[in-house]
Amino acid sequence: MKLTLSSVDDLSARVEEARAEYNRHHPGLPDQRRPVHTLYVPADQFTATTPADLGKEALRLLETHVADGAAAAGAFGIDAALAETVRERVAAKLTREPVEDLRIDFEDGYGVRDDAEEDGHVAAAVEAVAQAYETRSLPYYWGLRVKSFADGGHGRAMRTLDGFLTGLAERLGRLPGGFVVTFPKIVTPEHVRIFTDFLARFEAEIGLPEGLLRLEIQIETPQSVARLPEVVSAAGDRLISAQFGVHDYTAACGLPPSEQRLDHPACDHARHVMQVTLAGTGIRLSDGATKIAPAGEDTKDVHKAWRLHAGLVRYSLMHGFQQGCDLHVAQLPSRYAAVYAFLLNGLDDTLDRLRAHRAGQADATVDDPAAVAALTARLRHAVDCGAVDRDDVRDLIG
Repeated sequence: MKLTLSSVDDLSARVEEARAEYNRHHPGLPDQRRPVHTLYVPADQFTATTPADLGKEALRLLETHVADGAAAAGAFGIDAALAETVRERVAAKLTREPVEDLRIDFEDGYGVRDDAEEDGHVAAAVEAVAQAYETRSLPYYWGLRVKSFADGGHGRAMRTLDGFLTGLAERLGRLPGGFVVTFPKIVTPEHVRIFTDFLARFEAEIGLPEGLLRLEIQIETPQSVARLPEVVSAAGDRLISAQFGVHDYTAACGLPPSEQRLDHPACDHARHVMQVTLAGTGIRLSDGATKIAPAGEDTKDVHKAWRLHAGLVRYSLMHGFQQGCDLHVAQLPSRYAAVYAFLLNGLDDTLDRLRAHRAGQADATVDDPAAVAALTARLRHAVDCGAVDRDDVRDLIG
């Protein structure tokens, strides 16, 4: 074949450079477990037994108000064919691992205290985390939410995190795995940059490996949505998660209290910006919280609250947000029930397609490498969170 150009090697080299740069920023899903929720616990209420205590209370609520599969179908608004299985697996989850990701909250859930009081709660949190770690009862993921830089809380935020990490280093000699610090109410990327500089300075001073302290940003202001690429860039390689904050965001957008809800179209816009910006980066997406929880022990009221909460969890899942936030112990049964029903729905088709792929019998027009990767990730997520038994999967597809 006759060609006009004698060489395009320089152009090919630029293509390779561009691809390498793209791959650096878009490594895809990380090869690690993804939690289905983050549970916030006010710092003054956190103890070494908090995760287990919450599990016992959530299990009590489940057993009191959902006696069987039929009750589960009505309480959580899930498919009757899956309801008994879901109920059994939720009960097992609440017994074995009621909390996957926990934040000891020094921000909205805690409020503003004088320095002496907050210092005392920092010391108490250090001891509680140390005891939980020593008894192997610390959740798989855990961490702190500090105060926002946006409203003058920057000094207190840095003092709290410094005191907590310093105290934990003295108490345990190490930082337990799974730690992340949540940075809220971002109004300018510069605040994120300053906070990451603080983390780097602390690591250097105390002797921690560079980059060990991981960061989660809360996207809950219009400014953080509008400038999200800059915020992500400011966070750098420390960033592992971006969490949507529904209440602050909808209030800042001028929505009336009655419309400050997770499924408002304004929230859909913010979530879609997060998805487009962070797609392929490996940074986890987490949806916001709702305050919906039963007001008492009346089963009818409990079921109503659970249906509403489970419906919002499904709404998040349908929009591609595999993780969300919980604020109340009563939200644990509905969280896991909605997640498990979502993951179990279509499970047989997922297994069939993966078996066919492994046997070389898959339809390449449907199950291309990207589709197989997505199916595998979904199945692994289902196993990790307890929706599907690992041994059953091993027996079915190896």
